[in-house]
Amino acid sequence: MESKMAKMDWLFLGLCLLLGILAEESFFRGQIGISYLVFLFAFYAVFFWRYRRFSFTHQRFGYLVLCCIWLLAASYFLNDNMFFNVLNIIVIPALVVFHIVIVTSPKSMQWNKIWFIPYLFFRLLDAIKYNAAMTKLIGSGVKRGVDEDKFIIWKKVFIGILISIPVLFVVLSLLMSADTQFERIMGGIPNWFNAFDAEGMIRLIVILIFTAAFFGFMQVLIKKQIEVIKQPEFQQGLKVDAIITITVLCLINIVYLLFTVVQFKYFFSGTLQGDYTYAEYARKGFFELLFVTIINLSIIVVVLTFVGLTSHFIKRFTQILLTLLVFSSAVMLCSAFIRLSMYEDAYGFTFIRVMAHSFMIFLVFIFTYTLVKVWIERLSLFHFFFISSLLYYTVMTVIDPNQIVVSKNLDRYELTGKIDVHHFDSLSYTGVLGLIDLYEKDKNIESLTQILEVRQKEALTEDASWQSYNLKREQAFMELRKLNFK
Repeated sequence: MESKMAKMDWLFLGLCLLLGILAEESFFRGQIGISYLVFLFAFYAVFFWRYRRFSFTHQRFGYLVLCCIWLLAASYFLNDNMFFNVLNIIVIPALVVFHIVIVTSPKSMQWNKIWFIPYLFFRLLDAIKYNAAMTKLIGSGVKRGVDEDKFIIWKKVFIGILISIPVLFVVLSLLMSADTQFERIMGGIPNWFNAFDAEGMIRLIVILIFTAAFFGFMQVLIKKQIEVIKQPEFQQGLKVDAIITITVLCLINIVYLLFTVVQFKYFFSGTLQGDYTYAEYARKGFFELLFVTIINLSIIVVVLTFVGLTSHFIKRFTQILLTLLVFSSAVMLCSAFIRLSMYEDAYGFTFIRVMAHSFMIFLVFIFTYTLVKVWIERLSLFHFFFISSLLYYTVMTVIDPNQIVVSKNLDRYELTGKIDVHHFDSLSYTGVLGLIDLYEKDKNIESLTQILEVRQKEALTEDASWQSYNLKREQAFMELRKLNFK
């Protein structure tokens, strides 16, 4: 870091401080809602201002990631799904860091290669080093003009206080246990510090941490580039023998073929066989899905990545075996899908079941692309896997599976008359809106009125901050206030 900061750097530091204040206001003053969009708008406004003369790279992919970031942040305002809200606390910041590093990286940088990971960590490490140097620079400025001897004395006093704290804690505890009067005197000491704003101090620390993170990270990316050297020897050292691979694939495909032929009717008959219950039937399908996902897909990826195909015959034979493995996986995937559908028909829809169905559909795209990759070698698996996973996660977050759960269970109620109102209540405000629709159709459903009365009291006594503003909650509260239970 330079010994002096330019005027523009100090201005940027001030903007980062304002960003730190906004971050503390947005994320630590209540439940996150529209505040995430507000913060994200301010963050990227500062980012693009600071990098207004910077030539960005990987722009098309960067725009895709940026759109996903905005959609995920918008879900805090549009929906109220606790699962995705908690998960996005990690996912959105990670994507923001990934996006900024990508668009500021060298043109030669390939983000879908293994060496991008150390590059990313080097960027984060440089940000920490930059902040350490910045702290030292500010400390030197504060120290300037102060007598050196007095500064050393106060520094030693401060160190002595820090060392004394644990010792005093033990000694005071023993003395207070030994004398009641002394304990009474010492017990009144905390009242002396009532004027001290502990909460304000904690908030100040949070603001400074955010400020340092924003400033250090973006300063490092604009001031310094790291060239990552590609090492082509890496993959060559991990080649797997083709004969061994063909042997393994042949044995696996024989087992899958026998399994599919013997149990084909069992897979697709749509009825329960033997002594299985619906729960056992669905659980077996779920484990088949895990088997397909973890074992088969992993084998295909390993073979495509690390197996050295030395001759044309071995290459074609391996491709045929991998194709059979994909089709075998498709059979078991269809089996798992049908079994889970039967389970839902019997017991209704839940968030986990809807997510499992959506994941199976996602796997169809993954296996389809993998099958194409088997025959077209120039395609990149990781490139497709990352982008498709990002799009899948973003779509599921935005559409909110709870909405599907409510809609499907209401349709099931029309056909069977079966409904679990307590499960609806657990789906947050999306479920509340479903309960209101249900109440308008049938007011005599057990426990429905009691649940809605409790929710109505919550709506009437609402006192949420602007940070927590959520469209789904406001819609539910508006409908709850209209209800008349008399």
